[in-house]
Amino acid sequence: MAATYNVAVFEGDGIGPEITAPTIEILTAMAEISSEYAFSFEHLPAGAAHYAKTGESLPKASLEAARKADAILLSAMGLPDVRYADGTEISPQIELRKAFNLFAGLRPVRIAEGGLTPLRMPKGKSVDFVLIRESTEGLFFSQGIGEVSHGEARETLRITRDVSEKLFAFAFNLARARKEQGPGRGNVTCVDKANVFRAFAYFRDIFDAEAARHPDLSFDHAYVDATALWMVQKPWMFDVLVTENMFGDILSDLGAGLMGGLGVAPSADIGLHKAVFQPCHGSAPDIAGQGRANPFAMILSGAMMLDWLGLKHDVPAMCRDAARLRDGIDAQIAARRGLTADLGGTSTTPQASQGLASMLFART
Repeated sequence: MAATYNVAVFEGDGIGPEITAPTIEILTAMAEISSEYAFSFEHLPAGAAHYAKTGESLPKASLEAARKADAILLSAMGLPDVRYADGTEISPQIELRKAFNLFAGLRPVRIAEGGLTPLRMPKGKSVDFVLIRESTEGLFFSQGIGEVSHGEARETLRITRDVSEKLFAFAFNLARARKEQGPGRGNVTCVDKANVFRAFAYFRDIFDAEAARHPDLSFDHAYVDATALWMVQKPWMFDVLVTENMFGDILSDLGAGLMGGLGVAPSADIGLHKAVFQPCHGSAPDIAGQGRANPFAMILSGAMMLDWLGLKHDVPAMCRDAARLRDGIDAQIAARRGLTADLGGTSTTPQASQGLASMLFART
């Protein structure tokens, strides 16, 4: 009998529920057709709208249910007119990262043939790299507790050896897996600002120590400003990038732009035991309820969840279905059919997801 995996679902704010529903429908259908695994989805309250009603952004009961789940599927969170007392955004996703020590934020950047990229791609070049953003400390460490006075404001950047060692070990292991599976060269680039900040020189030293443990792989370094330039000029040079929290936050949106926008940008935040999967984009309350939201980033985040669960629990069918999801969206974009307005199309959210479902399940 196929094992059932419990997935904690946070529908989020704004367009969150609209893109979560088709994602769950497609994941459920894939599991049923496969018959080698099954899902149980548990919907949990959290987010800005919930905070506005109750004063809680992430209830303790929701956190504990997520702790017990096999994986966490998180939709877009936050509303521009709902803030904590200090003026910062409602961000349960950051609370989850810290609560479960989800130190590795994965932001894949892929430009498939026929993809909607603003780049002029040279013949024979392809883009397929992963940006790993440390997700629990860095410049986000003092979120909500920064020092503000009339004359100045301060935030604390924190880099620890414990988290950095785990982060870099994860990066090199991912580079090895990518090399074995085909899309990668087995190279890891440490992105920092070690020429200016002692904290980043420390970060780089820890990286180099981990690199020495992987003689079968290659490594190099790049300053963050140069990396931003090269991501535009020659992104095909990258394989696995690993960087601090704030740098990763900024570069991941640049990566989304290379792929055609945030509507096709998935993400995962992974720790030693838990993982959260979430689209990179925001809640877009200005189009909520209008059927205009692009569901692809959420569905692709679901594909990342399939990959993670499949590798963790040795269920190859999950990994195969993850690849089918990615290939299906690539084909839909290349054909310029079933696309929402952000990708230059005229389809509604249901039409985009139904077009993908029709492609996926036509021959099953």
